[in-house]
Amino acid sequence: MASSGDVHVRICAQEIIKYDLEIKAIIQDIRDCPGPESSLMELNSQVKEKFNQLRLRIQDLDQMAREQDRESDRLAIQAETESQRRQMISNQTAWRKANLACKLSIDNMEKDELLRGPETQSTRQRKATKESLVETSSNITESLMSISRMMSEQVKQSEDCIGTLATSSRTVQETNEEFKNMTGTIHLGRKLILKYNRRELTDKLLIFLALALFLATVLYILKKRLFPFI
Repeated sequence: MASSGDVHVRICAQEIIKYDLEIKAIIQDIRDCPGPESSLMELNSQVKEKFNQLRLRIQDLDQMAREQDRESDRLAIQAETESQRRQMISNQTAWRKANLACKLSIDNMEKDELLRGPETQSTRQRKATKESLVETSSNITESLMSISRMMSEQVKQSEDCIGTLATSSRTVQETNEEFKNMTGTIHLGRKLILKYNRRELTDKLLIFLALALFLATVLYILKKRLFPFI
């Protein structure tokens, strides 16, 4: 059976992967954002929150690595922690680039609208193409979010496993305490039995000596009465 610590490490790693996928999905939305600026700001707010959550879970994983008893486990978890840190930095770089690209796209679009004036057929075609790309991006985002939900379910199952492990651990501890109490009672009973056995042996010896003394006294009296000349 896996230890509770191993389950916590797996849950933490799954949550890190979940946040990483969610961040990638929002970064893709930023790349494809057609505007306005308010929509871009909303997406940036979401990705900031996810980065904060990801950073906290990576710190938790690093702390778990330091608490490992076996050197091999500690090194393996530290390696995973460092890999996740590098991935987070890569996502932050991609986030900045996506922001720059989106802002540039929005600026160019506004300039084109100012220069071209009324909407032309070519503009409508480009807009339709962009809407198609946005729809495709939304489908990709939905797929990533579906994966994220599946991972959330796995995290929930792992939490249920932790609860079961904790209950089993308490049961084992209670059983162990009962065994200790029974062992103490048996040990005390053994001492009492040995004590009573020794007392019984002493009583038998005293009775034997008293009986021997009594018989010797009787024989002495009979000898004096029956054979006074001896």
